[in-house]
Order: sequence, then C-alpha cells, then structure tokens
Amino acid sequence: MTELFDDLAELIREERLRDLRISLGELSTGDTVDFLERLGVKDRAVAFRLLPKDTAVDVFDMLDQSLQHEIVEGLKDGDVAHFFESLDPDDRVRLMDEMPASVARRMLRHLDPRERSLTNIVLGYPSGTIGRAMSPEFVAVPEHWSVGQALQKVRRAGVDAETIYTLPVVDRQRLLKGIVSLRDLMLADESTIIETISNEADSVDADHDAEDAARRCADRKHLAMPVTDSEHRVVGIFTVDDALDIIEREESEDAARHGGAEPLHRPYLSTPVLRIMRSRIVWLLVLGVGAALTVSVLDAFDEQLETVTVLALFVPLLIGTGGNTGNQAATTITRALALGDVGTRDVVKVLWREVRVGLTLGSTLGAFGFVLAGVVYGWDIGTVIGLTLVAVCTLAAGAGGLMPLLGKALGADPAVFANPFISTFVDSTGLILYFMIAMAILGL
Repeated sequence: MTELFDDLAELIREERLRDLRISLGELSTGDTVDFLERLGVKDRAVAFRLLPKDTAVDVFDMLDQSLQHEIVEGLKDGDVAHFFESLDPDDRVRLMDEMPASVARRMLRHLDPRERSLTNIVLGYPSGTIGRAMSPEFVAVPEHWSVGQALQKVRRAGVDAETIYTLPVVDRQRLLKGIVSLRDLMLADESTIIETISNEADSVDADHDAEDAARRCADRKHLAMPVTDSEHRVVGIFTVDDALDIIEREESEDAARHGGAEPLHRPYLSTPVLRIMRSRIVWLLVLGVGAALTVSVLDAFDEQLETVTVLALFVPLLIGTGGNTGNQAATTITRALALGDVGTRDVVKVLWREVRVGLTLGSTLGAFGFVLAGVVYGWDIGTVIGLTLVAVCTLAAGAGGLMPLLGKALGADPAVFANPFISTFVDSTGLILYFMIAMAILGL
C-alpha cells in the first residue's frame, strides 16, 4: 500500500490530475483517508477536490479535526457549508474548536435551523465533558408504549439517529427509566409493553469527565450509554466508537508526555517539521535544567571522586537504575489512574505499596551489585553499591508512584508529572544518597 501511495503522490507532483482522479476512485474510503494523511497541505487540498462528492463527504467525516480545518480553509464557502452540514453535531463541534471563532460562528449561521439547534446543544457543555462529545440525535421510546409503536418510531426517526441499537426508555417527563436493545424489540411480540422488556440503564451525567465516561463505556462493553442532565432527563447518547476515539486521543497524549514531548494532535506524516520541533523543545529545555542539577551534584562531590575514582564508574549504572525504576512505577500508577483503579484518596496506600516494591527490587539488585562490585573492586566498594541500589530503588519507586497522584490532585495531567520529572528528581537525589553512603562507609 505504501508503494501505491507513493505512486499517487507522484501523480500529484506531475500534475496528472485525470489519472489521479481515476486512481482515487478505486480506493476504499479508509485507504483514501490514509493517503490524504500522508500528504502536505497543498497536495491534500488538490487530492481532496478530485474525490467524488459522496466519497468526499465520507472521507471528510473520517479525517482528523486538524486536517478537516486545513481542508476547510482551502474550499469555497459553498463547499465548506456542504461538508460542515454533513457532519454529526458532536463531530461538527470538534471541528469548530479547531477553527477561529469568527469562522466557526459564520459556519454555524449557515446551518439549517434543526442542525444549528442540535449543534448548540453540544456547544452548551464545557470542553472536556461528555456533553461535549455526545450526540443529541437519538431515539428514545416511552416506557408505556408497545413494541410495535417503538419499532415504528425507530423506522421513522432512526435514519438521523447516532445509533438505534441501544434505545433509552423514558417516562412521560422524559426521565430515563432504562434501556432496550433493538434485538429485544425485534424478538418481542409487538403488543408487549416496553417497560416489561427494558433493562437497567448505565447512564452518565452530561457534565461528567469525557475520558472517565469513555473508559467506563469501553470497560463495560456498552454499545452506547444514555447521557442525562441534572434532573436525569435524557439529552444525548454516547457511543462506543466515540469512546474509543477519546481513549485513543488521551493515550496518545500520555504516551507523548511519558516520552518528554507534547502530543501532535494530528497524523505524524502530515505534521510540519516546525510543529514537531515545538512539541519537543520545551521538554528538552526542562530536562536540560535537570541535567544541570545532576552536574552540580557531581561537582559538589568532586573531592570524593578524586579520592576514590572508581566511584565514578558506577554513576551511569545508579542513575539508569533509579530512573528506570521510577519510570516503571510512574507508568503503572498513571495507567491505574486512567482506569480508575486508584485515586488521589489512595495516596498513602500507593506510596506504601511502591516503597515495598522498590525495597524488594533494590534488595535483589543490590545483592547482585554487592557481589559483582565486591569481587572486582573490593568488598567495601561492593557494600557501597549494594546499599545505594537499595536506597535508590526504594526512593525512585516511591517518588514514581507519588508524582502522578500529585499531578492529579493539582488538576494537571498525571503524565506530565511522570517520566521526565521522575528521571530528573531521581538522578539528583540518587547521586546525593550514593556519595553520602560512600562517605560513611569509606570514611571520605
């Protein structure tokens, strides 16, 4: 497929647009999206304009919001309005978040009254909440209706709904009373009352955190979850495909920040080089400051290094072991926070558990370090290395478990408090412990 994409890109460079139009028409929607994501801004705009109208609508809907924004900038107002209106309300709002406010307002004014009303419902909720990610297009069935009446409503209104496989069941005041699946409707007798076949609903409040709701939806394997307001009235539906999109975005952010960079929020090959540079430079500067602290510690203990030069040989080992131990703990706790396995209230439990894990790891590694260093450099050096590994691993595991919880308590992304800062903290404090132990045992 990569070779095919390269051939298509060559057609753009050679301006063989007729051949390109034919070749694009032979691609599936998914392959077309993959191809467009590999192109630069100008080439992507050229290729997109050559797509058949119906295909272009499907492709536009599947593109990342940042790429949709770039395509919108290159289209005429009439085309923009067409593609903008083709989106679902929740996808439309995500695209509006990428646009300048003046452009977003103009696009909103061009929508027909129904679509504008649905979009305003989603826009009414704060960013980061599930209300901002839900679809207001759903089919709810009254609990006192018969199955036959419900099926008629599904056939009539289902074409515009986000999903018809999970249907909220409501009372006369539109309060949520349960859910019923399309499967249950199809298998039941048409005279059966909905209330008798409905199941308990696992709903979520519209002001609830979007990531938490998405993980709950995915973990409990729901096809969809009703979204309710403060009075428990149904205001929208949240589907598993939207849940998986949110989880993917959040995990991409965590992965980037664990590695000491900011998330790109767009496909890699379509990201400008300067944007990639900006996503990394700040963290490199932060880590550079941390490295300077490590150098300062080494400079402070320069006399001890000159007296026992063999101590310098083990600095990379101790720094690396401490950093790796802290990163393991931080990654584990960050993941547990995301899954809801732990919370800020569990800080003492997490700290105590990680200290014990670090002590166990340190004792195991310290035993190896004591024997190996003792055999080669003497048992006094072996004792220094063994005890330092115990201390560094215990410290690193405790700090690694604590910092993501601290970040969560401060309202920051736990991943920001994870690997980059762990390495910096453990490097400096680990070296201080190393030289203090060496001074005590070797009498420096």
